[in-house]
Amino acid sequence: MSNPTAGTAGADRAPMAGRRAQAARNDGAILAAARDVFLDDPKAPVAAVAERAGVGMSALYRRYPGKEDLLRKLCHDGLRRFIAEAEAASEYADGWEALEAFLTGVVEADVHSLTVHLAGTFAPTPEMRADAERSGALVLDLVRRAYASGRLRTDLVAEDIGLLLESCAAIRVPDPDRTRQLRHRHLRLLLDGMAAAHETDLPGPAPSPDEMNWRWRPR
Repeated sequence: MSNPTAGTAGADRAPMAGRRAQAARNDGAILAAARDVFLDDPKAPVAAVAERAGVGMSALYRRYPGKEDLLRKLCHDGLRRFIAEAEAASEYADGWEALEAFLTGVVEADVHSLTVHLAGTFAPTPEMRADAERSGALVLDLVRRAYASGRLRTDLVAEDIGLLLESCAAIRVPDPDRTRQLRHRHLRLLLDGMAAAHETDLPGPAPSPDEMNWRWRPR
């Protein structure tokens, strides 16, 4: 004998699945729009994000109750991608190749363009702080391995890596493809300057961790 509720249960599941899919699409659209909006203007209102994403304010607020929640999500996603690139590069046997692969991956992922803009605009969570410490440890290990390869100049420090990546992210022209090309061109120039074969005296002391971290203090 057939189950008289089977059709109803299946019908219930289908709308639920449809709503979840729509929610996922909305979330993806919101995050993509937020990245574009806040890259142009970190002080822009969330209404500009909703308009760019083509969703109502209610849909945005269901997912992100406030602007700070949205900013935190964008930055944490960027931090996680940074960690993923560092972990992937750590698999390389050669230390210099590992560092080069990491820098290339981060520039390709365009992690720094937005995160530097948003630094200090929200209070980091304990999870974000833990991930930041993890990212720092990974970069330090990549630099140490590159030293050991004999191909990295000896006066470069891990904090220099953040500044190098910021300089690549600062390159931006109206054409996205051209922006990408120019960033990779600049990275190649930087990598050549990082090589031990081209080592010359650098002016001033190396950047300190405190100099690199001050911007993340909430303003």
